[in-house]
Amino acid sequence: MPSDSLTRTLVAAEAVLFDFDGPLCDVFAGLPAPRVARDLCRLAAEHDPELRAKLEGISDPLEVLRLTYDSDRSLSSRVEEALITAEIEAVQVAGSPTGGGVEAMVAVRRSGRPITVVTNNSPDCVRSFFDLHGLSYLVDDVVGRVFHRPDLMKPNPYAVLRAAEQLDLPSAACVLIGDSLTDIQAAHTAGGSAIGYANKPRKREAFAEAGAEAIIEDMGAIAHALGYDVKA
Repeated sequence: MPSDSLTRTLVAAEAVLFDFDGPLCDVFAGLPAPRVARDLCRLAAEHDPELRAKLEGISDPLEVLRLTYDSDRSLSSRVEEALITAEIEAVQVAGSPTGGGVEAMVAVRRSGRPITVVTNNSPDCVRSFFDLHGLSYLVDDVVGRVFHRPDLMKPNPYAVLRAAEQLDLPSAACVLIGDSLTDIQAAHTAGGSAIGYANKPRKREAFAEAGAEAIIEDMGAIAHALGYDVKA
C-alpha cells in the first residue's frame, strides 16, 4: 500500500519529473560503468598525463567527466563525446526498463500530469532507450546533461528549473522522483519536492535525513498511489 506521504506528494504536484538512471533504466547493466570509466580515464590520460593519478580508480563515468572538466575544459569535450557514445551503446544492452517504472509513467500520464525526464545522462541516450522500448509517447520532454557543462549536473538545480520552465510551471509545482541524494538536493534547491527511490537498503535513511517528502522501494508504488494498477 502506498504511504499517505507518497499520495499527498503526488496529488499536490502538477507535473512529475523522473530521474532516468535508476527509476526508469539501469543504464550500465549491460555495459558496466567501471569499464566505461576506465576507457574515459585512458582517453583523458593520453591527452593529459597529469590527469592519470587524479582519475585512477574512479568507477563512475560521470565523475570522470566532472574531474576532467575541472582540470582541462577543452579535453573534457573529447571525454564527453566518448561518454555520450558509450551511454547510447549502454542503453541498447541495458535490458528492460526498471520494474514498475513504465507503470509509473503511464499512471502519471493518465492522471493528467506531464512528465519530464531530468537526468545527468545525455539526452541522446535517454531518447534512444525510449525509442528502443516504444516509450517516447509517455514523455513530454527530456532535460539531460548540457554538453560541456557538467557543472550543471545535479545536485545543481539547473535541470529541475529548466524542466519547470519548459512546462510553464513554477518549480514548486513539480516533484522529482530519483534514486540519489543529488536528486533530492536538486529538487529542494529548486523549490520543488522529491520522492526518493530507495533501490538499495542504505538509501532510505539517507533520503529521510535529506528531507525527501516521500520514500519508495518499488517504482510500482507510484502507480498504486495514483490509483492505477496498469500494465504497460
